[in-house]
Amino acid sequence: MKNLVLPNSIKENIEGKSFDLDTLGASDSSVYIFDESVLKIEKTGDNANREAEALKWICGKLPVPQVLAFAQENGLNYLLMSKMHGTMACDVLTDDNIDMAVTALADGLKRLWSIDISDCPLDSRLTKRLTQAKYNIENGLVDTDDFEPNTLGENGFTDLDALYDFLETHQPPEDLVFTHGDYCLPNTFTENGKTVGFIDLGKAGIADRWQDIALCVRSLQYNLCDLCALPYDVFLKAKNRLYSLLHMEEDAEKLRYYILLDELF
Repeated sequence: MKNLVLPNSIKENIEGKSFDLDTLGASDSSVYIFDESVLKIEKTGDNANREAEALKWICGKLPVPQVLAFAQENGLNYLLMSKMHGTMACDVLTDDNIDMAVTALADGLKRLWSIDISDCPLDSRLTKRLTQAKYNIENGLVDTDDFEPNTLGENGFTDLDALYDFLETHQPPEDLVFTHGDYCLPNTFTENGKTVGFIDLGKAGIADRWQDIALCVRSLQYNLCDLCALPYDVFLKAKNRLYSLLHMEEDAEKLRYYILLDELF
């Protein structure tokens, strides 16, 4: 970090403090973890700009990092936040703790959806998201290397425009709640079957509840089947347990739609 040129408002808060570089996240940001704070550096853009705004609005409503300092310089955002404590949901997802992890994920969803959205300034509804998706396509910001298998190609869409056209013409009715926007296991901190913290809230805002359910289900499958190499039946059991805790049944069309939408971000 000694080679980084930091804004003064950031530098004065962390100068001389030891840190670790986070290697878990899948985003393009650089994340430096200190004893009691976290510094996130990323290119200035919609999600990066919204994260500080989202954290300030959510603070007091949910357990999220407190914004300690925020600055923009030379096309980069510098967001210094308080450090969340607890264990990432992905780190408690072992053979013996699957039900506890799923219970915590369901608890987190319920907490998100309990927020009153009547005065929420954060708009993540489909009209907004599809406009952002179109911009991402037109400006080469979509990473197809990170796509789910069969999204594109012989068993999927011919190209990004075809995917966008599908999303544009097949918009499902929206059941609006407050959503995290990227509700995957590394973005939730848990303790004893409860969610005790949320991070990476640049996409947070008013949206259909399946925005969060879909990415949670996808993340469950990835962590259980790909990372933990557990049988697919284990994932199906975990997914059904999640639905049971939420008192919901699977909406296969919305599940697929919101996973496909996320490909463009």
